[in-house]
Amino acid sequence: MSDTLLVERADGVATVTLNRPDAYNALNDELKVALRDTLGEIAEDSAVRAVVVAGAGKAFCAGQDLREHVASLEAGTGASLSTVSEHYNPITLALGGMPKPVVAAVRGVAAGAGASLALLADFRIGGPKTSFLMAFANVGLAGDTGISWTLPRLVGHAKATELLLLAEPVDAQTAFGLGMLTRLAETDDEVLPAAQALAARLAAGPTVAYGQIKRELAAGGSGSLADALRIEAEAQSTCGHTADHRDATAAFVAKQKPVFKGA
Repeated sequence: MSDTLLVERADGVATVTLNRPDAYNALNDELKVALRDTLGEIAEDSAVRAVVVAGAGKAFCAGQDLREHVASLEAGTGASLSTVSEHYNPITLALGGMPKPVVAAVRGVAAGAGASLALLADFRIGGPKTSFLMAFANVGLAGDTGISWTLPRLVGHAKATELLLLAEPVDAQTAFGLGMLTRLAETDDEVLPAAQALAARLAAGPTVAYGQIKRELAAGGSGSLADALRIEAEAQSTCGHTADHRDATAAFVAKQKPVFKGA
């Protein structure tokens, strides 16, 4: 595996760390390939029941590596734009469609595609120096990495338009108020431990049910009522056949605390 991406597994939690701290974890091709492939592997790993996405050093992720991007533009190979279909879209589908909970430890700046990555998580933990910047328009680009889907769902259409067109920084308190951050740690050093603690809690829960709830929410926000009811019926059928459901129901009747095994 590339050393631009670190993966640590412990107690059912996989912590995936973008590891280019000197470049504020900017996404070059090597990191994007590693992230795309690793997320796919984690999605299929039944031993992983929750995921933390973090950035090494002082930033979460500054977005696309613009030095590499400029070099590609000057070379005229077209690779600078094909990265959306080759890297960003698969990463978005893998992270946004992860069948288990995802927590983003957003320490420092999350800009451009870095902001997009954070907003794909189910939960986002920030600290005093956390900030978001929808930087795409600042370099003459439209949004990518799912930002047109996630941002309006979190802040509404009007605010999403403002954040994307004006491309002004959003500080931690404002982001928390808008719902872009789920929780605010008291210090930046507490961001990753808080994210991992939340992920550990989720990893001890009903993994299949969590995945189906995520599926319901993804469809319910944009489809018809009939579509939502169909997916709910499918989700309940899936969950109803799990050992976790049977054991938790029996524990409830027996007035005992359920123990979920993720299956």
